[in-house]
Amino acid sequence: MSTPQLVVHHDKELMAQAAAARLITKVVDAQATRGAASVVLTGGRNGNGLLAALASSPARDAVDWSRLDLWWGDERFLPEGDPERNVTQAREALLDAVPLDPARVHAMPASDGRFGDDADAAAAGYAAELASVAGSEDHGPVPTFDVLMLGVGPDTHVASLFPELPAVRETERTVVGVHGAPKPPPTRITLTLPAIRAAREVWLLAAGEDKAKAAALALSGAGEIQAPAAGAYGRRRTLWLLDDAAASELPRELYRPAIP
Repeated sequence: MSTPQLVVHHDKELMAQAAAARLITKVVDAQATRGAASVVLTGGRNGNGLLAALASSPARDAVDWSRLDLWWGDERFLPEGDPERNVTQAREALLDAVPLDPARVHAMPASDGRFGDDADAAAAGYAAELASVAGSEDHGPVPTFDVLMLGVGPDTHVASLFPELPAVRETERTVVGVHGAPKPPPTRITLTLPAIRAAREVWLLAAGEDKAKAAALALSGAGEIQAPAAGAYGRRRTLWLLDDAAASELPRELYRPAIP
């Protein structure tokens, strides 16, 4: 378990731009070291803001997009192309503008896909896809992601792991279906905490006043069942990227410098 590091930016726009620059550096370094890189994307306003900032960055051309694997932390279980799906929004923000290898874009199944409307079967299918690319050097049945990004909800949820719901209590499966989520749509697919913790680095994104109490709770020693964001950490680094508003209720002693 890595100790959280905090980086606080003045506003959400600066946070998105700085996070995009940080991500480019991580991907380029991973590709130079291992030949390829793997990143887990997050949806929501902060995740999509980061992708839009990356799309407009001149430095994006430093990335070899053909050697980048993209995965998702969660997905709304809706038909392919639905504007509420995280992958649809990611394509609009960035993915359609860069030369990715389609075989390396691992979208979570849609509700009109090969698993039909069975979210649990779709989750098992995504878990199998993750396991199929995990190697002997990885830690369990998922690849060791270079960077796994998570937006933090006002209720401290990350991915589609909501407080007290069964998914956040999962200790063995890497991907599960979520039923009865407290925010629409109620049916989702999500990585579990064991899958999240396999990543080299986990980045948690929080911007806005509505995230201040969630950040303070998750970073104050709360348990992961009550505050799922508290249970999200990387093997080498856990990085909280916040703006001033989201950090407004954090004590200054929690701030730790983070090297790029």
